[in-house]
Parts: sequence; C-alpha cells; structure tokens
Amino acid sequence: MWGVIPAAGAGSRIQPLAFSKELLPVGSRIDGSIERPRAVSEYLVDRLLAGGAAKLCFVVAPNKSDILNYYGGGKLDTKNIAFVVQPHPAGLCDAIFRAAPLIPGDEPVAVGLPDTIWFPENGLRALPDDRLSFLLFPVENPALFDVVVTDESGNVMEIEVKPCNPKSRWIWGAFKMPGAVFHELHRLWRDRGGVDAYFGTLINAWIARGGSVAGIRAGTSYVDVGSLNGYRQAITLLTESEAHAP
Repeated sequence: MWGVIPAAGAGSRIQPLAFSKELLPVGSRIDGSIERPRAVSEYLVDRLLAGGAAKLCFVVAPNKSDILNYYGGGKLDTKNIAFVVQPHPAGLCDAIFRAAPLIPGDEPVAVGLPDTIWFPENGLRALPDDRLSFLLFPVENPALFDVVVTDESGNVMEIEVKPCNPKSRWIWGAFKMPGAVFHELHRLWRDRGGVDAYFGTLINAWIARGGSVAGIRAGTSYVDVGSLNGYRQAITLLTESEAHAP
C-alpha cells in the first residue's frame, strides 16, 4: 500500500517559522537512548506505516527541501520513499493527484494530513481495501473541518466543507481506497477542469455520479496542529495519551 502525504501547503495560520510547518516540533521520540523532538508529520508517517503502507510519497512545494532533507536520509523504517513536487499552490486535490504516476491500479492507497495528530494510531486498519472509505473522528467544533454526513449504514451521503451549520459532529481525518478508484477520482477531477481545491467537493461529485463511499467511525481523537490553538491542543492530547499508556 502507498501512503500519500500532501506536504506542499504554506502553513499561513502558524507561520512565520524558520522551517516547513510539517517539521514543527510537537512532543518527542526516543532515538536509541536519547529523547529528541518529534516533527508533527512523523505522527502521520507512523500511522500510515501502522495502517499497512509499505511505500510513502511526500508531495512538497519547491521551497520545501527541508522535508526532503529530514526524511530522505534513511530515518524511516521503509526504504521506499518518493518525493513529488507541486510547482504552485493549487489545493489539496492537485497535491494528492501529483502522486498518480506512482500508484498502480491494483494497490491500495491511503492519504492523511501531515499537520494533524489523531488516535488510534492503527485507525487506518479499520478501513477496507476494496472501496473508498474515510476514517471519521468526533470533534467539538466541526465547522472548522470537513464534515462527513452518513446514513445509518455508514454510507457517505455528503461532505460539508467547513459548514456554518454542520449536520454532523464527525469529520474525516484520513482516507483509503483501491488504486483503481484513485485513478477514477483523478480522471473525474480533470474532467471537472480541476475546479475542486477541496477533496470534499470532489467526493460530492463522485457520489452524485453513483460512486460509493464508506464512513468508518473508528477515530477517537483528532487535532489539527496548523494553528497556535491547535498546537496547544496537540500538546494536551499527547500528554493525556502518555498518561493513559500502559
């Protein structure tokens, strides 16, 4: 399985920093016998690997060579790492589909956001390999996110992009699909002229054309670390998770 990490965003909510927002230190990790700061994007990397990804693709902006330097030096468990450049900011869909040439049609692909921290760490294991599905999380303020509306059977009916009056408190934090579906979505996005900057609006178009999407409520906690408030929430979440760790 491929894991795609769209890391080309400017991070305007938390800048100025002296480095890419995906390398913002949040919490720590043990390196041998030494405790070191942990880049926020490492949490997504760990979750993709725990979810079954054997290959990773980072999509970066031309000015984000620090991400390549950080992850390209053999620090990851997997040796199968690719870096793809998004030449200009053009939204999440454009960033994700930059990985299309690498994704075979017969292999699953998972996507997450590198400035988020969520639990459980193996949440992607709850998503099926044979259909497009979203890992859903309950949040207190869903209006800040992409809200996923499902029916009683867990089929996604609609994705509301940062709605004023959310119909649900469940948001998506990551998603997974067969490679063939990934390429079908890519074609749909191109057929629509690339108008979908948000993945949610593309999924709504997919559903309107008869596409099937599952919403799996297997997430327990989710924090967007792309703002100072989110950064504080992430520190609290990690502290609480460590306190409850066996």
